[in-house]
Amino acid sequence: MGGAALAAGIAFLAWVSTSQSLNDVSFKDVGYSTTDATLAEVDFQVTREPGTAVKCAVKALDSKFAVVGWKVVDIPPEDDNGTADGGRTVAQRVAVRTESLSVSAVVDSCWAAST
Repeated sequence: MGGAALAAGIAFLAWVSTSQSLNDVSFKDVGYSTTDATLAEVDFQVTREPGTAVKCAVKALDSKFAVVGWKVVDIPPEDDNGTADGGRTVAQRVAVRTESLSVSAVVDSCWAAST
């Protein structure tokens, strides 16, 4: 009985760790530019498993760190493209409309999109 419970516990932990690693999404801010008082551009990289669609929330900030622009971006799934990391990392450039001049723009968060 104790062995069966131990085996079930190990199987459950393996399932949890595997299912979470398949949905891991990370991002890295690369840069930004402010075109004018109505537009900012954000450059960033997203790393996820090939074939995983991702959504990222991008925000533009003013000099007082107030959010002056916000956009959720859809990043479609991509197959293994033969690159060194197998298509896990993709570069993105996103334009964000702003209500006033921004001095910074960053990725707030990214997550695997529901299928």
